[in-house]
Parts: sequence; structure tokens; C-alpha cells
Amino acid sequence: MSTASHQPATKPVAAPSTPGRTAEGEQLMAIADTLVLAYGLHPAEITRIPEGTSTDNYAIVDQTGRRHFVKVYRTRDNLALELASVELSEYAADGGVATARATRTREHELIATHGRLPMSLWSYVPHTETAEGTLTGARWAAAGAAMGLLHRRLATHHAAAPTLEPGAAVCDVAAARDRFERLILAFQNMPRLGEFGTWALQAARERQAVLGDVERILASLPQLTVQVMHGDMAGPNVLLQKDDVAAFVDFGPPTPGYLAWEIVRLGCDPKSCVANGVEKWLKGYTDLALAYRDANPKAPVDDLLSSLRVGCAAMLCAAFPLSAPVERPHLVDAALESYARARHEAALMLLDRLPVVEEALRDTLR
Repeated sequence: MSTASHQPATKPVAAPSTPGRTAEGEQLMAIADTLVLAYGLHPAEITRIPEGTSTDNYAIVDQTGRRHFVKVYRTRDNLALELASVELSEYAADGGVATARATRTREHELIATHGRLPMSLWSYVPHTETAEGTLTGARWAAAGAAMGLLHRRLATHHAAAPTLEPGAAVCDVAAARDRFERLILAFQNMPRLGEFGTWALQAARERQAVLGDVERILASLPQLTVQVMHGDMAGPNVLLQKDDVAAFVDFGPPTPGYLAWEIVRLGCDPKSCVANGVEKWLKGYTDLALAYRDANPKAPVDDLLSSLRVGCAAMLCAAFPLSAPVERPHLVDAALESYARARHEAALMLLDRLPVVEEALRDTLR
């Protein structure tokens, strides 16, 4: 999902009535045709938006001047999962959670599938920025309250009732150790390492060296809540308007996961963590946790108290985005490099300061 505060990669690539006979022009024409036939919407302007890993995203201005957002799905193979993701977003919105709304087709479908390109059409959330690197001040509590409301609503989803599961299962250290060994070997076998590849190799070695600490962290975890969640609670998927959460976007399908991991994934947004410094970040995180507890009082306190250990272990076990130069080099750009460095720095900081920051969180919540 995009925001009005994001600038498109270029000026509008084409008006829908006059695209060139290029692959990009054909895509624009297909989008325009589907908007007219499936939604009765006549686009005056279609602008490509650079965000999107599994979809091609576009900002639309219709002939009345109203703005919309389009997600074009690159394959029809996973449309059942994509539909389940849209339905989960709608389920959250029906419970009072701030989300963007999908616009149904003339046939009342959430995804238009009968045109040349499968797509979904969304309400456009104006005047926003993402939570990536921007959690400061009152935004911490706003994010916690909104996420607490979201989790309270999703706890009632029919796909799975909340259960308690061993926290130690949040990640597999043996698998992570094997993955880092193979990743390091792959880096060493590359004919040439650029600056980012050289850094990523060193970071992979540092991660490998602390996996024993991760094992001890996991062994200390109690049982934690597993339930249906957003599925990708990263900073870019939380839209902020001033000090409020305007919308959660880009839901995954309704899959159970550890609440503690989703809490800490947003609360330890790497760029916000690094930008604030340890003391300001810890104050912000405790504000987030308190607001979350108020909004979702039925969630066990252990989910909040253990969230920092869960986040530390999960981040240190994760090979991506360190693995991108080897496995997905087409994704490597300045934004990914910046995120990788911030995430690695945040994970090591959390490991180093874990006893102190966890005790501060415990004092606040009890």
C-alpha cells in the first residue's frame, strides 16, 4: 500500500487513453480497461508507485479528481491467498480497526479477476507517512493502542482461536546455524563482493557467533499466545497521520503466529530504534507496550514481557536481508542496504542490552 506522502518514481507514465505500444503501455491500458469494466471507474491519470514486492502498485486519479490505489497481482497462482489477505483486512476494518478499504467490483468481488490483469482497488489514505524510522513521541502509544485493538479483533477470527504455545519455538536455531554456514560459504565462493556484500558477509559471521546466546534466550521463554495476526507488521505497512495511526495495510492471509513477535517487530522497527538511540527508544517501547495492554487487556502479560527476547532471537536468526546479494540480488538497492544495516545494528544492540531493557519494561508493566 502506498501513501499520498510518497512521491512516484516518475511523473505519470501515461494517460490511460494514450499509452505507447510498450510492455509498460500495455499494462497501463489493461489497468484502465479493468477499472472501467470491473469498477465503472474512468481513470484520468495512472501513476506507478515504486513500493511493492509481490505486486505492481499504482496511484489512480479518476475523472472526478478522486484518488485511489491499485494493486496488480503479477500471477494468478496465489489469488486464493491474496483474496484471504484482503478479506482479513476487511474483517479488521469491520471491527473498528484503522485499515484502508478495498473497493468491490460491480460483481461485488474484492479482487477483479476477469480482466487481463487481476487487481484490487483500494481507498487512498492521504497525507500520511509510514512508521519506518518515524516512531517518536506520541506515535509510540498510538501504534501500541492501534495494534492492541487489531489483535483483540483478530483473536475472534474463525480461522484459529488463540492458544498458548512454547515460546522456544519462535525460531529454529539449528536451522539458522545451518543457513548461516551455507550463506557464508556462498559469499566466500562469489567471484567479487561489493561493499554491501563484504559487509553482509561480516554481519553473517557475527550472527553465527551469537547463536549460542539465542539458544539460551529461547530456553528462558514461557508459553506465549499464538493467534491470527496481521502477518507483516513492519514499519512500511503502518501509515501515520501526524501522531495517529491512519491505517494498517498489506495484511497477510489469516495465519496464526506469535503475538509477541508482531508486537516487537513494529516496536523494534530498526530505523526507529537506531534513530532514537537506546534510551529514547526504550521509553517509546514502554509507551507502546502500556497502550497495547490497555487496548487488548485479555492478552497475557507474558506476551509483552517476553516480546524483547522474542524479537532479539527472531532477528538474530533471520538471514534476510543479509542473504539478498546471494539469493535475491535483484532486490539489492540503497533502501534494502540501509534497512539491512539498521536491522543488524538493532538486533545486536538488543542482545547487548537485553537484561537492562527487559527489566525496565517489567518495572513499567507490573
